[in-house]
Amino acid sequence: MCKLVVIDDNPTDHYIMQRLLHNNYNCEQATYTFDGRLVLDYLEENKETGNRLPDVIFLDLDMPELTGWEFLEELETFNAGAKKNVQVHIMSSSIRSADIFHSKKYACVNSFMTKPLSRELVNKVCEQANPLSNQHRNIA
Repeated sequence: MCKLVVIDDNPTDHYIMQRLLHNNYNCEQATYTFDGRLVLDYLEENKETGNRLPDVIFLDLDMPELTGWEFLEELETFNAGAKKNVQVHIMSSSIRSADIFHSKKYACVNSFMTKPLSRELVNKVCEQANPLSNQHRNIA
């Protein structure tokens, strides 16, 4: 099952994501935070234990303390030495092509999504992060 973290400074976006994930059998655990620094600290503390790390991070770019871009810089360094690479899916209100182009420089970024996200898109991300869930579902 997919473990994910949502990093966004907007409580409304947290609520929307909670609603999108409601009854999602591909997501076993979702954590919501306004502070990317807390996530980086958690990743560093648990980098030797891959099963404690999230599979997916949904990341907003425009945040006051630690921007999404700063978070990505540090995550790239983390992924280089960790037992598990964490996937990032940027979720942004921005439709600027410069932001989309800039996001492609980070190996950890899997996609750039424009808010509001859809249930289908979130489900697809969770399924791709955990392909075995589809096999188990098809067998049953």
